[in-house]
Amino acid sequence: MDYRALTALLSSLISQLVLLLLLIFPSSDPLTISNSSLYENLIPLLHHFLSTSEIVTSLSLLSISRKRKRTHQPEVDSKDSEEELEPGLGQLSRLNSAIPQNPDSFKLCFRMSSSTFEWLSGLLEPLLDCRDPVGSPLSLTAESRLGIGLFRLSSGADYQEISGRFGVSEPITKFCVKQLCRVLCTNFRFWVGFPSPQELESVSAAFETLTGLPNCCGIIDCTRFRIVRNSVHESSSEDKFSEESIAAQIVVDSSSRILSIVAGFHGDKGDSRVLKSSTLYKDVEGGGLLNSPPMYIEGVAIPQYLVGDGGYPLLPWLLVPFVDPMPESFEDKFNSAHHLMRLPALRTIASLKNWGVLSKPMEEEFKTAVAYIGACSILHNVLLMREDYSALCDELGDYSLHDQSSQYYGATEDSIERNASVIRNALATRAKEFIKSDHTLDSSSSVQLQLN
Repeated sequence: MDYRALTALLSSLISQLVLLLLLIFPSSDPLTISNSSLYENLIPLLHHFLSTSEIVTSLSLLSISRKRKRTHQPEVDSKDSEEELEPGLGQLSRLNSAIPQNPDSFKLCFRMSSSTFEWLSGLLEPLLDCRDPVGSPLSLTAESRLGIGLFRLSSGADYQEISGRFGVSEPITKFCVKQLCRVLCTNFRFWVGFPSPQELESVSAAFETLTGLPNCCGIIDCTRFRIVRNSVHESSSEDKFSEESIAAQIVVDSSSRILSIVAGFHGDKGDSRVLKSSTLYKDVEGGGLLNSPPMYIEGVAIPQYLVGDGGYPLLPWLLVPFVDPMPESFEDKFNSAHHLMRLPALRTIASLKNWGVLSKPMEEEFKTAVAYIGACSILHNVLLMREDYSALCDELGDYSLHDQSSQYYGATEDSIERNASVIRNALATRAKEFIKSDHTLDSSSSVQLQLN
């Protein structure tokens, strides 16, 4: 028996014995109880002590019962699928050995520190445990379930490799990975919720400190993740597997925190088409976002806005660089500031693609691949929130600041673009001077998640 349960049980027995003695030998003996009032006050106190001890004893025994229940091996069902979903005792011991103890190895396996892993495990435990297969509960701890799911996301290892590493069957591996993504994308999508107007003030203040440009509320960018799908048509063996891509549009702040992500568009759509198909575009155009009162520069109203590359249209709330500005001009200074502001977005994209499962073509269904993108985006923000930079990229890789292949070519200039040009020209007068060199970001220097 657990020592806490034994202590509580002995305490309960002693309190009952004392109460019994007092009932048998009342307060007539002046040497035992000096006055009746003390006696009368002692009885309720002992009753309270007795009740408390019984409660402690019950909770201790209940805790032991719950632990035994979780490690109990249910009877083997006749169905093969249920047999595959039940790990054996030998497998349980291998699960613990699969989680590395060395801090560097731990971060390599799970893209987070051991303290973050422990915190996340405790947070997700009730949700990871609550939807086991009907009639076949998994005798796995929350740490093991989280470890299996994170290892798939962080390393990109296939289910067979993960199954061998953790000593569980492939159906268990797939279940744990799917369950982790479901829990994150369903229950914790608020970790990527678009900031409130008050929160956007601090976002824009950080950009203004960095570049001198006021009222900027984020950087917008679009990236693509590859997916390999098994073709249902078998007329040509060469076309049995086809590689596609999924477009994901993100908005980030100056610290690389994701403020908005919309994933699930087919990758053949250009950046501007993805934008105009997204809820972000509809919400801003409808006045639901970026709707705080404007500030003024020399009489020009400057609304809240985002910055993006040349793949986007110039809008009053979306500012892109000037094309071929004169050296040392205001426009040139604006482009330098714009360049610096875009670095956190590129760093976020590089960090997302540093998750093993997103770094290569995913051999998954389209919906599952979108869930991977969502889960890794949420984890990205969680790590930044905890100041854990294990998964944050220091190198931007080969992501171009001006991808000419995605350059936006709009129709003739209209009144909206002319208004946006006036706003951009006014902001250009506020841009700071920058030495034209590569800028580095300090690793210490929120998001609407739509999974289509």
